[in-house]
Parts: sequence; C-alpha cells; structure tokens
Amino acid sequence: MPLLRLAYATQFLIALIAIFVLWSQVGGQSHLDYMAWQVKLLLGGAAAFSVVKATAAAVSGERAWNGKTLRWLGILLVLLVGCGLASYYVHLYVEPDDDDQQDNSATVMKAPRTGVHEASNCAA
Repeated sequence: MPLLRLAYATQFLIALIAIFVLWSQVGGQSHLDYMAWQVKLLLGGAAAFSVVKATAAAVSGERAWNGKTLRWLGILLVLLVGCGLASYYVHLYVEPDDDDQQDNSATVMKAPRTGVHEASNCAA
C-alpha cells in the first residue's frame, strides 16, 4: 500500500495544479490575484482533496461508481461552485489598487511658439 499512498499524493499535487489553472482560466487571473490567499488555499486544497477521496472511493469499492464516489464528486462540484462565487465576489466588490493601473488619459502637448510668423501664400 505505500505505492498507493504515493500515487494519491501525486494525484493530489496534480489536481491542485489543475484546479488553479482551471480557476484562473474560467474565473480570470486578475480576480484570482486580488483574492485573499486564505480563500484560495481553502477552496483549492479542499477541491484537490475531494478529487483524491473520490478516486480512493472508486478504487476501494466493487464498482467504480458507488455512493461514496458520487458523494465526493458532489462535494467537489459544491467546492468548484464556491470557487466561482468567490471569483464573482472579487469581481463585484474588490477594487483594484490604483498603483497597479496605468494612466490611460491622453496628454495634449502644444508646440512652443517661436515668434516668427511665416508668410502664408500671399501674392505680392
């Protein structure tokens, strides 16, 4: 069984990477950047843990699709919806820092006056 534990630990790390890549692609990386790290740790870690538990439940039962597997997949679905709601909350209520934004206002520059008037198409 030590090999199975190693496989589950590897699956947890791969699931953690996959969840954060999915979250940044679907919810937007900018929203994920402004989110508190505790929320990302809790939701991302719990979602990766539920993936591993669903796999363990599928392996331990006689059939792959049993009650425990479906329960953990349901928990995973709830956690992924929570990830989406957290991104939506950040989108609505968290203001981006003014330091990070670039100034997009146009600046008008005028040429300096030299005092010399050019003759304009005058017929003499």
